Formats: sequence, structure tokens, C-alpha cells
Amino acid sequence: MGFTPEELQAARGRHVPDVTAPGLRVLFCGINPSLMTAVTGHHFARPGNRFWPVLHAAGFTPRLLAPAEQGELPSFGVGITNVVARATARADELTAEEFREGGRLLAERVARLRPHWLAVAGVTAYRTAFGDRHAAIGPQDHTLGATRIWALPNPSGLNARWTVAAMAEEYGRLRAAAFGEEAVPTA
Repeated sequence: MGFTPEELQAARGRHVPDVTAPGLRVLFCGINPSLMTAVTGHHFARPGNRFWPVLHAAGFTPRLLAPAEQGELPSFGVGITNVVARATARADELTAEEFREGGRLLAERVARLRPHWLAVAGVTAYRTAFGDRHAAIGPQDHTLGATRIWALPNPSGLNARWTVAAMAEEYGRLRAAAFGEEAVPTA
């Protein structure tokens, strides 16, 4: 999956379409698209990103999906969006204002789609977007209408503090809250 520097540079600021449907059990929310995601059009496409293995290990999907299979997610009751739509090489290129505006737009999206849970993959992004400086990993007291919020560890390979196993355990707690004992659909 090699791209030229020119292709990656051209991806800066590009918007990647959400993978959503009304009434999802969980709407996963990344911080913003990586340049690799912007080039491919597939969320969490960077090879070092652990989102897809963690999603499967936590029981959200019946098998490990590749980023190019993201369109299957709504059939499993889940979708993907981002706090900030602008693609960057690193999340630290985003401003606090972009996060706050992204939080406002995300709240509008959630009101329209009405997922049971909004799962923000990155507690720092959640804190900034929603002005909750003391948020920690796990379910939040704050809601968006009837939608509950869960702050998750960022699956980026740059987040060495969390292993795949530890992330899968936390994502699995969300899965249990969202789906209970229901089996994952085999779409």
C-alpha cells in the first residue's frame, strides 16, 4: 500500500465519507482521517492502526475486516465517523477550535442518526471537542440526546500505552453495553 509523497500531500484536507446508517448500536468516532485514509477512502487505513483487529477481538465483527470492507459495518450495527473531517498526517496538526467545531457538527450528526452509543476513539479528542477536561476512558455522564457516549483508547499505532489486548477488553465492555448477550450478526 505504497503511495507517493505527492499523493499523500494531495490528500491533506480531503474529506472521507462516513460509514453510517440510522439507528446504529454504536457509531465509532475517530479523531480525524489520516492521509492514508484520505488517499484510500477507507477509515483507519494506516497499516499500524489497530482499529480493525481490536474491533474484531472485541466481538463487534464475526471476522477481521480489512479497511476496504468498511461498508459491511452497518450490517453489524456499527458505523464510523470522525470528530474533525480534515485529513492530516498527525492529529496534533489539528487546532482546539477544529475540535470544538467538530464536536458541534458531530452532535448534529448524532441527532440525525440516533445511534445508541457514540464511541469516541481518543479521550483527549473527546475532552477537547465536548469541553470535558476530566473525562476518562469508559462511559461518560454526558449524553447527546438519548445517545450515550463512551470514550475509548485511540487505536493508532502511536498510542503505545494501550496494547491490542487491553484495547479489545475496553472495546468489549462497550460491546457488552451496546449489544448485551446478542451474537454478532454474520451478515
